[in-house]
Amino acid sequence: MDTRLRVAVHKFSSCDGCQLAFLNSGADLLRLMPRVEFVHFAEAGFIAPDAPVDVAFVEGSISTPQDVERIERVRANSRYLVAIGACATAGGLQALRNDADAAAWMAAVYPRPAEIGALPVSSAIASHVPVDEEVWGCPVNEWQLLHVLQARIFGVRPAIENDKVCLECKRRQAVCVLVAQGAPCMGPVTHTGCGALCPRVRRACYACYGPAENPNAQALAARFAQLGLAPAAIARRFLSINNAAPVFHEAGIVWRERHDDHA
Repeated sequence: MDTRLRVAVHKFSSCDGCQLAFLNSGADLLRLMPRVEFVHFAEAGFIAPDAPVDVAFVEGSISTPQDVERIERVRANSRYLVAIGACATAGGLQALRNDADAAAWMAAVYPRPAEIGALPVSSAIASHVPVDEEVWGCPVNEWQLLHVLQARIFGVRPAIENDKVCLECKRRQAVCVLVAQGAPCMGPVTHTGCGALCPRVRRACYACYGPAENPNAQALAARFAQLGLAPAAIARRFLSINNAAPVFHEAGIVWRERHDDHA
């Protein structure tokens, strides 16, 4: 009897970067093969999208009516569903259109926009079906995915870190760019996972790993204003890759409205 964990990796509206994190793990992933069977993973050549599985990893946001139907089938066929990456957890780049006139954009780009089957908004997987775990990042990294996979092999819940990027900077002895340079760094409200990559090369964090636990987004936005950033620039920092994350979206809308009030 085959006791391996049956796994699927599904793609929705996305760039494939989070799926590639699996393949980039190379030998570390191969060591798990005696315990894991990839049933569906188009990027790796396995095609069985409607097969029942123990764990389904889902990359990408829900952007079309067909996506809605398909994610419901994925959920029905999966015992444990994991949303991976900014698109799946917070709408991703596609969600930049949520607060814009998407119909006007399509009319400007396509000769017959009425034939484009797009939803009014791009939304996270959890907006449509129950999600058992969310792994943030743009893209996620190999360690995150392997950790979730190993945890499911042993039937336990993954231990996802909730630290902020600021703590990662301290662990890696990186100079704080917010304090030392006055740079508008999103590290104080952003979930770690990147290894503080940007601050370690003296660049401000732009929140690609989404909101951390208990982030005080409004306080950080007020600090950005003290640094001289205009309300529109502050809003853009929160209404970016993870703009559909509620705490970021709320902060971004507040500061965009302040810009509109003074326009």
